[in-house]
Amino acid sequence: MSESALKTTRLSLLSNILLAIIKWTTGVLGNSYALIADAIESTSDIFASLLVLLGIKYSSRPADKKHPYGHGRAEPLITFLVVVFLLISAYVIARQSIDNIKVPHEAPRAFTLWVLGGIILWKEISYRWVMRSSVKSNSTSLKAEAWHHRADALTSVAAFIGISIALVMGKGYESADDWAALFASVLIAYNAYRIFRPALGEIMDEQNYDELKADIRRVSRTVSGVEDTEKLYIRKVGMKYHVDLHAMVNGTLTVKAGHAIAHHLKDTLLNEIPSIENVLIHIEPDE
Repeated sequence: MSESALKTTRLSLLSNILLAIIKWTTGVLGNSYALIADAIESTSDIFASLLVLLGIKYSSRPADKKHPYGHGRAEPLITFLVVVFLLISAYVIARQSIDNIKVPHEAPRAFTLWVLGGIILWKEISYRWVMRSSVKSNSTSLKAEAWHHRADALTSVAAFIGISIALVMGKGYESADDWAALFASVLIAYNAYRIFRPALGEIMDEQNYDELKADIRRVSRTVSGVEDTEKLYIRKVGMKYHVDLHAMVNGTLTVKAGHAIAHHLKDTLLNEIPSIENVLIHIEPDE
């Protein structure tokens, strides 16, 4: 899973570098601050992608004596840094947009629309591709990377609309381009929140795994000797899950028999549900 996530992140990084160059060049030559704002966002994406790459590499390290649960918590921490990059980008764009609105300037060039059209299409494709990879690998930081692409697509749409208004409406509407950039900054800040919230839940061990819990209980009931399941807690660490499960067995069984059932149950869960990294089984007597 981590290899697939790393490959996706590397390709995403190359895409962000190429698009940032295109946007900066087109924005400056085409006299469009909305496009320059878009370029600022893409530049922050480059640093964010580098962070995601480092985060996935570090979180994939195996467990050791000091980190018995592995290094997966690096993933949401990296996601927090990505959010900071997004918020800084939103602030810089918003501030410059407001300054530009106050000062009269020339309308953007028409050719910028063609460039933006291609960028919007590419970014939406990138979002869907990276999001699919994040679901496959169960990576929080990769999901943040996917939303980065969606945020980029939305800022490009805002720039496209603003430039179109400035060109179609003519004199007096030149600032439509800057209003578009201001709107884009709001979208970026909103997407930062959407990325931040799940990562915070992961750090706080929020129990939002109803589907996985149902699978664990279903598989557990197929194990010989397990009467039912009781308490069930799940902790997401990187791309994998750690499970604490109370299993109910016949109360008259010996400790040795209960221990054997617990081992069988653990092996079955690890085999049937690959996203689980480890399971801690507590045996409860069924009265």
